Amino acid sequence: MSKTDEAYALLRRDILAARLRPGQPLKLGALSETYGVGWTPLREALSRLEAERLVTLASNRGFAVAPVSRAELEDLTHARLVVELPLLLESMERGGADWESAVVTAHYRLSRCKIAPDDSSDAAMDEWDEKHAAFHAALLSAAASGWLLRFQTTISDQLRRHHRHLSLMPAIRAANGQQDGNAQTMAALRQAMAIEHHTRLMEAALERDMARARDLLREHIGYTMHVYVHAEDTLPRRMRRRAANGG
Repeated sequence: MSKTDEAYALLRRDILAARLRPGQPLKLGALSETYGVGWTPLREALSRLEAERLVTLASNRGFAVAPVSRAELEDLTHARLVVELPLLLESMERGGADWESAVVTAHYRLSRCKIAPDDSSDAAMDEWDEKHAAFHAALLSAAASGWLLRFQTTISDQLRRHHRHLSLMPAIRAANGQQDGNAQTMAALRQAMAIEHHTRLMEAALERDMARARDLLREHIGYTMHVYVHAEDTLPRRMRRRAANGG
C-alpha cells in the first residue's frame, strides 16, 4: 500500500465512523501528526475523498469533512430507495440456497451486536456498522446489476456518516441539560437499530413475499430520517447549526 493509499484508507475510515466530525477542518499538520503520514500523501488522499464528496475544499479555508444535513439525508434516503428496492426484488427472484444461507448467517451475526443505546463505544458501533452493512449486502447479493450495486455501496457509505452522527446528538443534548429529549431520541434510535425489523425483512425476503419485502424496506429506509428529524427538532435552535456541523 502506498503512503497515499494508507492516508486515504485511514481518513476514509474515520470520516465514515464520524471520528472526524462533519464540518471539522482537516489541517495537514494535525493530520500528519495523528496518522504519521506526510503532507503530500495526505493532500492527495484528501483530493480523492473530495471527489467522493466526503471532504470539501473551500478557497482560503482548506479541506474539511463534508457536512451532514436534513436535506442531504432526505436526498440520500430517496436515492437509497430508488437503487436498493429493485436490487432486493431481483435478488429475491434470483437467489438460491447459497443466498438464503448467506442472509441467515449475516442476520445472526447482526443479532449478536450491541446497539448504540446500549453501548456507544467506537468498537461496538464499528462492529454494528460492519455487520449491518453485511446483512444488507447479503440481501442484495443475488442481484445481477453491477452498476446498481456500486451505486448502492456509495449511498450506503454516505448514509453511514449520518447514522454515526445521530449517535452524537443525544450526547449534545445531554450536555445542554435536555435529558427528556435525550431519552426520546435514544428510544427512537433503539427502534431504528433493533434486530426485530431486520428479522421481518429477512423473513419476507426468504419467503419471496415481494409486496411485504417492498413495504418493509421502505419502512426500514425511513427510520434514519425519522430519528434524524426527531433528534434535530429536540435540539435548541442555537444548537442546530453546531449539530449539523458536527460540533
